[in-house]
Amino acid sequence: MRPFQIEQPKTIAEALRLKNSSAQFIAGGTNQLDLMKKHIAPPETLIDLQHALSNVIKEEKKHIVIGANVKNATLGENPLILQHIPLVAEAVLTGASQQIRNMASTAGNLMQRTRCVYFYDPTTPCNKREPQSGCSALNGENRMSAIIGYNPHCVATHPSDLCIALVALDAKVYATSITKQKIEIPFKDFHKLPENTPWLDHNLPNDAIVTHLEIPKDNLHQYYAYIKLRDRTSYAFALVSVAAAFQLNGDQMKNVRLASGGVAHKPWRWFEAEKFLNGKTPTRENFKQAALLITKDIQPLSGNAYKIDLLKGAVLVALENALNPNSKQN
Repeated sequence: MRPFQIEQPKTIAEALRLKNSSAQFIAGGTNQLDLMKKHIAPPETLIDLQHALSNVIKEEKKHIVIGANVKNATLGENPLILQHIPLVAEAVLTGASQQIRNMASTAGNLMQRTRCVYFYDPTTPCNKREPQSGCSALNGENRMSAIIGYNPHCVATHPSDLCIALVALDAKVYATSITKQKIEIPFKDFHKLPENTPWLDHNLPNDAIVTHLEIPKDNLHQYYAYIKLRDRTSYAFALVSVAAAFQLNGDQMKNVRLASGGVAHKPWRWFEAEKFLNGKTPTRENFKQAALLITKDIQPLSGNAYKIDLLKGAVLVALENALNPNSKQN
């Protein structure tokens, strides 16, 4: 790791004034330090945001507001989260380890880079690390790679668990920058697909700082589940994950939400399956039909066709667990 300076601004405005092309923001540091050790993002200056960002969770009339510096561990146990948006707690507690969750910030979770093995191996081509150099995973070791939304430029997947819950719950990201006072981005539009710029993971301007999230109180606190399938039961990234939530109006489902991780370059919403399930009774047969809708057009890579069956099963179990929240099984 090369030498660097560290700045510790007290306010967001001060932090924004310090930002330049050779400086990087840092909060918990659980991803940034890895990037520095691997010489992927070795900044001359680190701008420590710990004192500038909010670590408050508060309730408003229609939303839960989560400060950018709220730790992942706090999300897993905060009473407001557990009461109104427990899917967030369930998802975040499947990620990383307790020690990492104690350090990792909410905004940092949103901003983390891919965990593709080629991205972290500087001896191999990677368009995310070195633009226009190629994608080694496309025809290489792609067992963990994307099965939807990818292109020849990049087949990496988004690594977060928290973000899958956030996209399912229609969260919004709020940020501020030197050039624009207030930035508001619906969570479904925050992260991006590879397109022709696979080195960009999100649509946040480079000079912006995430300040907080807002999550609607949509009465999705009763029927919900998060399923994460992985190689080992702790401290592992998802092969496939599914967030499911809905309301019941009598014996009919409404406001259905389905999202997945481990399948694409961004947290993925299954809008067609949601539309199919809205107004349906919550039966195993309807859940199976939703899973078939989700997987019907998937075109896997050479090494990850197994993810199709994993995804079908995860969708089915997530919906069944959501229907019976007191008898969940992963």
